[in-house]
Amino acid sequence: MDRQRIHWYYACMTHLPPIPDYALYGETEAFPDVVHCEHIKDRAPDHGWHIAPHRHAQLAQVFFIQTGHATSVVDGQEFELSDNQLFYVPAQAVHSFAFAPNTQGMVQSFPISVLRSITPAHDDVARALSLPFVTTPDAKLLTLMTLLDATLAEGAPYRTQTAVGLAHAVLSMTATLNANPQWHAGTKRDRRLAQLDQLISNPKTAGWRVQEYAVEMGLSTGHLSRLCRAANGLSASAYVEAHIIQEACRLLAFTQLSVAEVGYRLGFSDPSYFSRRFRTVQKETPSVYRQRFVT
Repeated sequence: MDRQRIHWYYACMTHLPPIPDYALYGETEAFPDVVHCEHIKDRAPDHGWHIAPHRHAQLAQVFFIQTGHATSVVDGQEFELSDNQLFYVPAQAVHSFAFAPNTQGMVQSFPISVLRSITPAHDDVARALSLPFVTTPDAKLLTLMTLLDATLAEGAPYRTQTAVGLAHAVLSMTATLNANPQWHAGTKRDRRLAQLDQLISNPKTAGWRVQEYAVEMGLSTGHLSRLCRAANGLSASAYVEAHIIQEACRLLAFTQLSVAEVGYRLGFSDPSYFSRRFRTVQKETPSVYRQRFVT
């Protein structure tokens, strides 16, 4: 993850340090697994039960507070969490936590590539998971989260495939519990970014330059870049590349395509250039990344 390109400042403040952009809290290395699950008691005490403001550029998270209490601030909005409550935090949202000591629960982190690979594709799922919300989980969702936690802790055959299937189920059921999905609350900018995401995900646009995306959306290149910077702190070219590299991660992890074939599929005519761009973004080569998923 390229932290040097991330410059997120609070509104009207020009001298505060940027909000940290982490893979997981306090970690800047590549995401360690296809899905990640940990228990609040295993990390929060190390930080005095207070998690400072940060964000995850490519991770959505589901928190479950089993017992205890927490206050979270997400993009300036405060949420109070207590016993048996679920809290969803979308990717890119700046968030912090203040946990009551000895709070019990778990957090499951999902790369956006896993979220986007839910099929059949449905805009309602993405829309329901575009904003933070608090809900009360039912027994079925908690069972799925527990199964996902156990699967990730084991080394059984087809562990990765099982984890992805459970992740899709957890995210989909979480979306159904959003009682106020803000169907019409999206701004024009939000809709245009959603349109950009759909275009990037379309195989027909493989190899497109930013200018071609802008033309397709009826925008100037500068306007598109301003939208991306306002929402994500990235230029349009960096935003597009981040999405493409995430798709490369998915293909490397879940298919038998060669590294060169992955690059070709994503619009790179030169396999060496694809490998260099992948390494720039992920801090490791495609081959090294793939080894993580070889059983």
